[in-house]
Amino acid sequence: MSDHKTSDKKIEDLGQLGQVVEAPASPDAAVLETVANPQAGTDFVVRFTAPEFTSVCPVTGQPDFAHLVIDYIPKKRLVESKSLKLYLTSFRNHGAFHEDCTLSIAKKIIAAAKPKWLRIGGYWYPRGGIPIDVFYQTGEAPKGVWIPDQGVAPYRGRG
Repeated sequence: MSDHKTSDKKIEDLGQLGQVVEAPASPDAAVLETVANPQAGTDFVVRFTAPEFTSVCPVTGQPDFAHLVIDYIPKKRLVESKSLKLYLTSFRNHGAFHEDCTLSIAKKIIAAAKPKWLRIGGYWYPRGGIPIDVFYQTGEAPKGVWIPDQGVAPYRGRG
């Protein structure tokens, strides 16, 4: 492995990238890693899409499914994608309501990467016949930055 530096952290110091890592037992146990943004000072959007996100209902234990779209404008740090995948996987057996899952993901990314701006769309499949979509953003996006539509059609069922 090369000895590239990313500002205050060597790439080798990442604990998950390039390693065999077990899925975290819970979202609280998951570590969301970041790397230095080599384009810091330039505003651009990073999008993560998780079309097969799963968690479980905290009351019934039944599985819940969502299509997540996470957009953020980084400052000094980028979210390392393998650690994000492991973090999202940690929800697979975690009991929480749709709103809590969606907002917890946003808050963990904000705490780890301290982005200039973040938006998350949680497009949840119906539970009890009612689709629940959850949206959050940190404020207005900076002017002059292209923010594409999240591209997820609203749930229409058979209609």
